[in-house]
Amino acid sequence: MANIASQKKRNRQNEKRRLRNKAVRAELKTRQKKAETAATNGAEDAEATYRLAIKRIDQAAAKGVLHKNAANRKKSRLTKRLAKLSAGE
Repeated sequence: MANIASQKKRNRQNEKRRLRNKAVRAELKTRQKKAETAATNGAEDAEATYRLAIKRIDQAAAKGVLHKNAANRKKSRLTKRLAKLSAGE
């Protein structure tokens, strides 16, 4: 346990950020999974769920939860998976 006040504050800040980042990453996984299932089922809102997933990835990158290149990689892989699913139908 830290004795210095500034380090105590830093620990509190880090914990808040860790929990916020954890929530954002969990939402990203959910959005990606929903986009894939919508594309697999051929739902009419598949395009909207895809756009929402991309939007959330971009927001996470802007907030610093994800690195810019990691966000681009996730978007690219999701797009390729959905294109493959829609081509298979």
